[in-house]
Amino acid sequence: MDEKWLAQLPIEPVTSYQGVHGGDVNQAYHLHTAKRNLFLLVQPGQPASFYAGEIAGLNAFQNNGINAPHVLDNGAIAGDGYLLLSYMTSGTGDKAALGHLVAKLHQVNSPTGRFGFDQPYAGTSVSFDNAWTDTWKALFVDHRLDVLDQALTRKGLWNADDHARYLQARAKIVAALATHKSQPVLLHGDLWSGNFMFTADGQPALIDPAALYGDREFDMGITTVFGGFNDRFYQAYAADLPLEPGAGKRLDFYRLYLLMVYLDKFGSSYARPVSQLLGRIITG
Repeated sequence: MDEKWLAQLPIEPVTSYQGVHGGDVNQAYHLHTAKRNLFLLVQPGQPASFYAGEIAGLNAFQNNGINAPHVLDNGAIAGDGYLLLSYMTSGTGDKAALGHLVAKLHQVNSPTGRFGFDQPYAGTSVSFDNAWTDTWKALFVDHRLDVLDQALTRKGLWNADDHARYLQARAKIVAALATHKSQPVLLHGDLWSGNFMFTADGQPALIDPAALYGDREFDMGITTVFGGFNDRFYQAYAADLPLEPGAGKRLDFYRLYLLMVYLDKFGSSYARPVSQLLGRIITG
């Protein structure tokens, strides 16, 4: 971290700082001042607007009583976008409390009654427009899966056979969603185990949102990909908000989405799990 850059932040002088590891998008720092602790995200070479979606998501969480960091400031210094947040000291807690928190999130209805979000999802590898749509199929399949299919093809990460298998799986997904009554509710949008925490008082909190209003099964499918969510989480969630019949098969659609994102971002190490999921959806 360039200390001259740091001195330009609109806060009291920083007395010390440490780099924070764990994410793959931003540079992250724990800042100390004489008055408080702060959390700083930096995206080199990007404008302040890079963080517009995350800011809108965090504000939506706060407005609906979902424990999350507070947005303190956003801007750009020397061509690098930054986001300054309140610092949440980490602790330990009960995954059942996290299940209840996610269920509470998923009971926040879309203010428009439609699927989408006011801000796009801005990624370093692939972005999604989050355009408001009347159906979940349009947002998830047309504006997410199809965008990923095009990106993977363009980047040479899959070939004509992969694309053909995607189209087969796509047809199965479209048919399944046509008979499922999706409701647009507030989603975290990237709910893997690195994007929740417990604070020092044991309360669960959601961090790093990629928020949108969509089908709640999207979040729940993503929780299953990399682990970190135990039976207490799922049991508590189900006690508040049981999943609809047939969810087991539909969760594969959202696992596929996340693994396609990772294939686009990190390359061929994710080709096999994507191929396996495509096969399971096609034959399911």
